[in-house]
Amino acid sequence: MSDAAHRSWRAMRALVLDHDHRKEVCDALDMSFVRIKALLALAGEPMTMHELATRLSTDRPYTTLIVDDLEARKLLTRTVHPKDKRARTVAVTSAGQDAARRAERLLNEPPTALRALSTEQLEALDEILAQLTRAGP
Repeated sequence: MSDAAHRSWRAMRALVLDHDHRKEVCDALDMSFVRIKALLALAGEPMTMHELATRLSTDRPYTTLIVDDLEARKLLTRTVHPKDKRARTVAVTSAGQDAARRAERLLNEPPTALRALSTEQLEALDEILAQLTRAGP
C-alpha cells in the first residue's frame, strides 16, 4: 500500500472518528454515544436484548445498563418477547424516536472543514467516496 493511501486512510479516520462532532451530539442529547447508537438501532425496528447487544458489540450486562438508563429516561420500553418468555424485546417510545431523529440530524450535519470546501472539491470527494464504497471492504 502506498504512503498516500496510508495518509488518506488516517485522515478519513481522524475526520470521522476523532472529530468532536460525536461529543457535540452527546452533549446535545446528554448521553453517551453508545446510548445514541442504541436509540438509532432501535428507531429502525424493535429487537431483543441479545440482538441489541450484538448490534452494539457490547456484552449483555453492559447492554442491560444502557437499556435501563434509556428506559429510565422514557426513551425505550422493554416487554416480554411474544414467542420466548425468557427474552425481552426493546422498542423506542415516541420520545425515543424524537431523540433518534435529533441525533441523526446532528450526526448528518457536515463538519465545518467539509463545508468549507469548494463545490469542485466536494464533487471530486463525492466521486472518490462513491468509488470506494462500490469497491467494498
